[in-house]
Amino acid sequence: MKHKIIIDTDPGIDDAMAIHMAFADERIDVVGLTSIFGNVTTDRSTRNALRLAEMAHYPTIIAPGEATPLIRKPEPPADFVHGAEGFGRVPAASPLGTADRRSAAQFLCESCAAAPGEITICAVGPLTNLAVALSLDPQIVHNVKTIVIMGGSFAYHGNVTNYAEANIWNDPDAADRVFAADWDVTMVGLDVTERTQCTPDDFAFLSSRSPHIGGFLNEASNFYFDFHQSKTGIRSCFMHDPSAILAITDAHLFGFEMVSMAVVCQGEEIGRTRLYKEQDRRPVKVAMSVDNLAAREKFLGLVANADSIVEKRKAG
Repeated sequence: MKHKIIIDTDPGIDDAMAIHMAFADERIDVVGLTSIFGNVTTDRSTRNALRLAEMAHYPTIIAPGEATPLIRKPEPPADFVHGAEGFGRVPAASPLGTADRRSAAQFLCESCAAAPGEITICAVGPLTNLAVALSLDPQIVHNVKTIVIMGGSFAYHGNVTNYAEANIWNDPDAADRVFAADWDVTMVGLDVTERTQCTPDDFAFLSSRSPHIGGFLNEASNFYFDFHQSKTGIRSCFMHDPSAILAITDAHLFGFEMVSMAVVCQGEEIGRTRLYKEQDRRPVKVAMSVDNLAAREKFLGLVANADSIVEKRKAG
């Protein structure tokens, strides 16, 4: 049986990596993409999600999400990481299709209600859409199969501040509501996503094997490599969002611990994910270790075959 997933996303270079990996994985049925702010504005993330689906000839629903955080003022998009349009120096392009008329929260609630216990929501951006969905239909906690989040860190570690990971930091109030809700949550954070890395040679390989999809990712990733090199001194990039998809399809590659989690919502440590010491929250399944070499090989293997999957899809 295929994994039915909805990817809540702010594409984003590593979002594009994760989405194209999912589109190329015949174990996955991508029911839809819901857009959110973060790497780019919500309008641009909606456009980029449409573009990625059309690039892969993947028939799926794109539902536009929230434009601002629940409570705090929005932060500027992370254009210094992903470029002004989201895909590095790749120019913006207008998709042929249009987004669904439903909001992301409506789409999430209705999709899970229509297939109770079948759909995994994989959130690789700020968690505002999920928090709004909880308010719109509290029954979603019973209808969804599971929530997999790329965000946070169990260690005292961040990537946008000393304490906070970017997705959680962009809307800490929403993230705390998601962790507090009575549904099954897996957190795939910096504890594991920074251990799996790819290099320019890896993306050159993808371009040679799949010139259409791999070539696009190779071109987009150059900007991403520039950012990482400026931070680490090494020309490589972390596999943040692809790791969250792999935690669904290849969970055996990860080691998990069950702990209750909370988010700091004000003060110097805003956006920090931390241990929640009370007893009134359902434990979160936190990824603490990863077979990084196997995760890298799985990503490369799937995306290297992406063009073949696209041609198969075109042929019907």
